[in-house]
Amino acid sequence: MSIYVGNLSYEVTEEALNSVFAEFGSVRRVHLPTDYETGRVRGFAFVEMDTLTQEDSAIEALDGAQWMGREMKVNKAKPREDRNNRGSFGGSRRNNRF
Repeated sequence: MSIYVGNLSYEVTEEALNSVFAEFGSVRRVHLPTDYETGRVRGFAFVEMDTLTQEDSAIEALDGAQWMGREMKVNKAKPREDRNNRGSFGGSRRNNRF
C-alpha cells in the first residue's frame, strides 16, 4: 500500500518528504512525479512505508498539516485506473459522438 500526498509546494524534494515521513517509521520509497514537458514537480507524491501501522500514523498526523506554506492532503493511495478502459464504449468520452 502507499500514501498519496497532495497539495505540495512545487519546491518540495524527495529528501524533504522522506524526512517528514521518517518521523513515523521507515520509509521504503518516495515518488515525486514531474511534468513530462517541463520537468517541474506536479504538486503531489506517493510515499511507501514498511508497515500499515506506520502509514496510518503518518496519515493521521499529517493530513491537513501546514508544511512549506501549504495544507497537505494525505490519505491512502487509490489503485491506479486502467488507462485503456475509459468509458463503456472504449476511448475517451470526449472523442465519442452520439
